[in-house]
Amino acid sequence: MMGGARQSREQHGQRSSPMWNVSMIHEDLQSQHIRTALPVPMISRDKVSIWSVLKKCIGMELSKIAMPVIFNEPLSFLQRLSEYMEHTYLLHQANSSSDSIERLKCVAAFAVSAVASQWERTGKPFNPLLGETYELIREDLGFRWMSEQVSHHPPVSAFHAEGVKNDFVFHGSIYPKLKFWGKSVEAEPRGVITLELPMHNEAYTWSNPTCCVHNIIVGQLWIEQYGNVEVVNHKTGERCSIIFKRCGLFGKELHKVEGYILDKSKRKLCALYGKWTECLYTIDPAPYDAHKKMDKKNTEDKKSKPVGGVTYEESEEMPIPDAETVEVIPGSELLWRISPRPENSAQMYAFSTFAMQLNELDRGMEGVIPATDCRLRPDMRAFENGDIDFASEEKQRLEEKQRAARKNRSKSGEDWKTRWFHQGNNPHNGAQDWLSSGGYWDRKYSQLPDIY
Repeated sequence: MMGGARQSREQHGQRSSPMWNVSMIHEDLQSQHIRTALPVPMISRDKVSIWSVLKKCIGMELSKIAMPVIFNEPLSFLQRLSEYMEHTYLLHQANSSSDSIERLKCVAAFAVSAVASQWERTGKPFNPLLGETYELIREDLGFRWMSEQVSHHPPVSAFHAEGVKNDFVFHGSIYPKLKFWGKSVEAEPRGVITLELPMHNEAYTWSNPTCCVHNIIVGQLWIEQYGNVEVVNHKTGERCSIIFKRCGLFGKELHKVEGYILDKSKRKLCALYGKWTECLYTIDPAPYDAHKKMDKKNTEDKKSKPVGGVTYEESEEMPIPDAETVEVIPGSELLWRISPRPENSAQMYAFSTFAMQLNELDRGMEGVIPATDCRLRPDMRAFENGDIDFASEEKQRLEEKQRAARKNRSKSGEDWKTRWFHQGNNPHNGAQDWLSSGGYWDRKYSQLPDIY
């Protein structure tokens, strides 16, 4: 079977309840395999100066800045979004629980796990072209996913995923706002993320934390996630408020997350803690608060004692945390642990095993996936194969083709029409969103835009 898009006859059929129907397609799809490495290792960026590109962009929105292809990773942003699904078992686990708090724990763990793949991922994904799509079918993980680039200015990516047994629906629209601040690039992933559990008639919404890449100019690149994430159960009023913490003094808070599940009266029901790069635990609030109080006292005692007369100053250098693993408080329950990275990950853009498979293109997919699928992008395919010169030429050609198409539409007064999503209000929190229009899995791909 193929990694990144595990295609099967059942999954290429139309969707009905409670299972997807069987539809006859190419038998070749049954002989696909899972790849464990990219065609060539990551190409060194040591001889390329990003400062020459970014020095005039401080404080600017970066989505309109053309970046050299060498700073990319061989994935489209649409593919990178699909990495939300690496720990899909948490959604199946949530659906199988009869208790709303236990379900919320699983959903909160899923929200944390969704950003775990970004750890050490310092390459920039390819910006999707308007009308670009991506599909991902993983029978082994129990889901199918499709996404579309629905807007170019501002860039908006919409996605819709379903559980194999219709046990969940997961959808959202993301429009990342990128800014360069001299030594770092900050990505604020604006947009609504929604999870629906039909069996429980429940819907949850949240937004991702801010991601920051430090040492853009010199030094070792490192990634930090920070900000508040609130996962809301719109049926019960229960919510999980999670803080992704900044690294703090000497890296003490590096990668840490903590929060509480609250009932509709804002009473603490349980605490959650861990690291978004490692794991997430839950425990009763009382022992957790007692542990935090003791930890705070110990920290203040250390602060009162000067160390060699050195004063701490803000730095872009990656701090070394007090401990590489989470200190587990007695009585805690493990909710989630990150999947180990493959041994060759450092040579493969810090990809996880899941990410390694996302751009694999099998012969059995020809004539099945639409011509807009980003596996068919010539610039990204050339980059993955190590042909930087051709990748750069193709990237420039596609960008010019996109600009020309936009100019022609402007002249004719024609508006761009999305194919698989439409704009509307999120039914659960009222926010502006992009919602699935359906029909993608019917495999009727007539009159698709020519984007490649």
